[in-house]
Amino acid sequence: MSKTLLYGATKIDETNSAYAPVESLAAFQWKNRVFVLFADRDNARVARQENQLLSDRAALDERDMVIVKVSAGKVRPLFGAADGLDGEAIRRDLDAPEVGEFAAFLLGKDGTVKLKVSEPITNGELFAIIDSMPMRAAETLKADK
Repeated sequence: MSKTLLYGATKIDETNSAYAPVESLAAFQWKNRVFVLFADRDNARVARQENQLLSDRAALDERDMVIVKVSAGKVRPLFGAADGLDGEAIRRDLDAPEVGEFAAFLLGKDGTVKLKVSEPITNGELFAIIDSMPMRAAETLKADK
């Protein structure tokens, strides 16, 4: 299984496109964390990931998540409001794998990619990554007051 965690760099080179906000998903910047699923040919891994994520809607809502599925160039919102998105632009901007290959990306509220996986990830792993982000930590402190 391949996981690339892009969060946690000590120094960010802002000229590096890996740390630039994803233009095709700019509508969510500073409002939502976005989890993008790219469907595999037989839809098995994406279905497993969908079921896993949607089993805890309260946790998704608490973390201001939007989940979208890109399949054959079309975008389908799975959780949260996400209308009028261009699947091909998202695929290009995220440098996603070929059509028919599973991949998932987590974008932070700053619009940058925080995680890329080539196999489904558990809710526990995903929420631990999100909860370790400074912006999420600040949100939980505000909620406690």
